[in-house]
Amino acid sequence: MRPPGSVRDQALTFLKLVADDLRWSLLQELGRSDLRVNELIAGLGQPGNLVSYHLGQLRSAGLIRERRSSADGRVVYYSLDLERFQRHLMEAASCIRPGLLTGHLPARAPGGRRARILFLCTHNSARSQMAEGLLRAMAGDRVTVESAGSQPTELHPLAVETMARRGIDIRGQRPKHADGLVGRRFDIVITLCDSIREVCPTFTGSPELVHWSLPDPAREAVLEDMRAAFEQVAEEISRRVRYLVILLDERLAPT
Repeated sequence: MRPPGSVRDQALTFLKLVADDLRWSLLQELGRSDLRVNELIAGLGQPGNLVSYHLGQLRSAGLIRERRSSADGRVVYYSLDLERFQRHLMEAASCIRPGLLTGHLPARAPGGRRARILFLCTHNSARSQMAEGLLRAMAGDRVTVESAGSQPTELHPLAVETMARRGIDIRGQRPKHADGLVGRRFDIVITLCDSIREVCPTFTGSPELVHWSLPDPAREAVLEDMRAAFEQVAEEISRRVRYLVILLDERLAPT
């Protein structure tokens, strides 16, 4: 007899939860971008009460998170907890055969072209700059990466400090205005603050638009709180960038 709450039982609970068609569709949508509930309803073409019910099921299981928009406090963004989902998936796979799934980055196939990625946030001083540095460090020659803002200011010293603790030097990066990049072609444009998502310019070639709803760490009033907020945001960006690299390798490898 297996004890209650064994890995097998937890794996079965997870698989039953995600096996529902609508919940699986919600996970797919939120795995691509952070979204508002009205966007999920419109994208899936399902009644609002049904979408809300299944969102509640996934939220109760800890697979998705919610965060109130910093641009409009009445709006809530939902996001997929990538690491928790991966952990449950790997535990389920290990019940079949240990080591069946791994979380390692795949090697890029020779000849794969560079992905063109643009990160945007309002001031292009912290979140988008850290994302640019992290993606460049993780992906190397896999990518051509830029960052910009709708109201660019100065590179935040705590962004530089936070990245330096990770062995990444972003001192040479410079804030720039998003309008100056409109004529450039990108594969994916990622907004990292709720405000710029509402005013995101239209880019050449209709790139994929992705939103990461992340709080502004520079809003903290006390220095130590601000430093902690930068660390938390950097950790979240690092997790998301890691999965972005995996996605790009799968998407852009030559066939």
